[in-house]
Amino acid sequence: DGAELVAAAPRWRADIVLMDLRMPGMDGVEATRRLRAAKVAAKVLVLTTFDEDELVLEALRAGAQGYLLKSAAPEQLFAALHALAAGHAWLQPAIAATVVRAVAAPLLSERDRGRLEQLSARELEVLRALVGGASNRAIARALSISEGTVKNHLTRIFDKLGVADRTQAALVGRDLGLSAVRQPGPPRRR
Repeated sequence: DGAELVAAAPRWRADIVLMDLRMPGMDGVEATRRLRAAKVAAKVLVLTTFDEDELVLEALRAGAQGYLLKSAAPEQLFAALHALAAGHAWLQPAIAATVVRAVAAPLLSERDRGRLEQLSARELEVLRALVGGASNRAIARALSISEGTVKNHLTRIFDKLGVADRTQAALVGRDLGLSAVRQPGPPRRR
């Protein structure tokens, strides 16, 4: 388990530790953190079945230099081991996308985060659709609510965001990092 690894690692002369994330007792993220804190020189390559964004980011923040899923081909494992041994980081391509999304995501200020947190889940859905350019009718259809209910949600959104109209709300939503939800148009003829 993770605690046994952390206790034994200083006695080893390992270059690379293959770290699972889910282990009894201490998990792999905490074990990686403790290896780094203990200045153990071995590089950490996470080898796991878990590809959830938050786990990937936690492991990398803890000090892992590589991340690989157990479903990867043996060639990928060898490539990762060689990369770490040469002093490079290595991410499986599917995992690299998680890191790119995290880096590319807008960094929200406390004020911006507070503005989003005051919106209800339904208001966020309406605002996302608005960012995508949807009309009240399209929003109502997509969310299975009436146009009057959409208007009520918009009024509350305007108040909470401190804006006067749809355009300002859509711009604020976009600036806060809400992705646009495109409403499906009529089917295309071929």
